[in-house]
Amino acid sequence: MNRVSELFKIRHPIIQGGMIWCSGWKLASAVSNMGGLGLIGAGSMYPEVLREHIVKCKAATEKPFGINVPLLYPQTDEIIDIAISEGVKIVFTSAGNPSKYTSKLKENNIVVVHVVANKKFALKAQTAGVDAIVAEGFEAGGHNGFEETTTMVMIPMLKQVIDIPIIAAGGIGSGMAMYASMALGAEGVQVGSLFASAKESSAHSNFKNEIINTDDGGTQLTLKKLVPVRLIKNDFFNRIHEADKNGMQKTELAEILGRGRAKLGMFEGDIIEGELEIGQVATQISTIKPVSEIMQQLINEFNFTSHRMSQLADL
Repeated sequence: MNRVSELFKIRHPIIQGGMIWCSGWKLASAVSNMGGLGLIGAGSMYPEVLREHIVKCKAATEKPFGINVPLLYPQTDEIIDIAISEGVKIVFTSAGNPSKYTSKLKENNIVVVHVVANKKFALKAQTAGVDAIVAEGFEAGGHNGFEETTTMVMIPMLKQVIDIPIIAAGGIGSGMAMYASMALGAEGVQVGSLFASAKESSAHSNFKNEIINTDDGGTQLTLKKLVPVRLIKNDFFNRIHEADKNGMQKTELAEILGRGRAKLGMFEGDIIEGELEIGQVATQISTIKPVSEIMQQLINEFNFTSHRMSQLADL
């Protein structure tokens, strides 16, 4: 058992990304029941909706689970208070200053993990006292780093300066990628896109079908003037990406983006005008599978790769 498995009290160091509009209690509990760590994505939930998902997740699994809290929303204080009052044991924070809530969470015996995309924020998170970091390369879907640092570059870079456990994210679509990440210094992985397409994901079936139909080059990072986000290329992407490329300013881009664009695409299933957030590994996903099959496939591939690499040890 490594430090990530020990920290979360889980069997396999596989964490499900707390993705907006995908990560409800059904997905989180399914991952936890298979020995990983399921996360409820609080970023797409009003506080009382989050409370409902926490209660249902408790009823669906006796295994550890957590919540992911993006720190950029106005109701974050209330969400943190709900996590504490409902006895949530693990909180992943992202998209904000890790020092703002870490002390309060740890005072309530909550394990805290922060998501970073560069060395500066990794060091800041460690100084803030988090228990681990998620190092997310720019292959990942959704909101991303300005630096466009890949996972393969970021993990060994952070391993040189970070003492707490590192969880690799971005481009983890197989047990082989999991093995590679851990060979580079990670002690666990966070998997997003595979679980976004899972049967238990709360994403709309139209979005799931777009994921499995995405080909090489079908996603791209855009909106770096606002918040960098990796999207499937659809009509909305083409329109806003072209506007961004042609020099449109932040306020005008924000007007085109509007409100609820991710919900429209990922939860309501508008694959033309919606924002479809997914990682580059969408090209490796060809079927919608239950979590049980995804987890078993990751574990089998990891073990097979470990055995194969042991045979190649003496180059």
